[in-house]
Amino acid sequence: MTYSLVALTEDHLAEMSVIEQSCHHSPMSSATLASCFGHLYRVEGVMTDGKLLGFSIVQQVIDEVTLMDICVAPSAQGLGLGKRLLTSLVAQAKALNAVVIMLEVRQSNLSAISLYKTAGFVETSRRKGYYPTDIGYEDAILMDLSV
Repeated sequence: MTYSLVALTEDHLAEMSVIEQSCHHSPMSSATLASCFGHLYRVEGVMTDGKLLGFSIVQQVIDEVTLMDICVAPSAQGLGLGKRLLTSLVAQAKALNAVVIMLEVRQSNLSAISLYKTAGFVETSRRKGYYPTDIGYEDAILMDLSV
């Protein structure tokens, strides 16, 4: 299969919302996703045969980039698409003179943590008991990558 990275528009919101709902314990609403198409944001998707398989959303303010979301449909996980999205957003951040990319991730999201560590992100702090779970709360791990 051939995968392509493309800039997404609001026309992709329905597909993004389906992927978001299927991947996250506390997914962003469609309205929140729609708000990520402002001038400070970059939204990129990975597609094959006209079908959206995953996306990333970053916000850049001057030289700081925040990875707001990276999400790959469950049926396409394990194909390296998250890595492709992450590699692309890091390259874009460098090209736009960013000095740091910041993110937060649930402590239970081991595959995402592994992806970020492999890309060079380091844990900078934690928000104790930040994310609700079915049985309580879990920490948010804050990570940075100097670019």
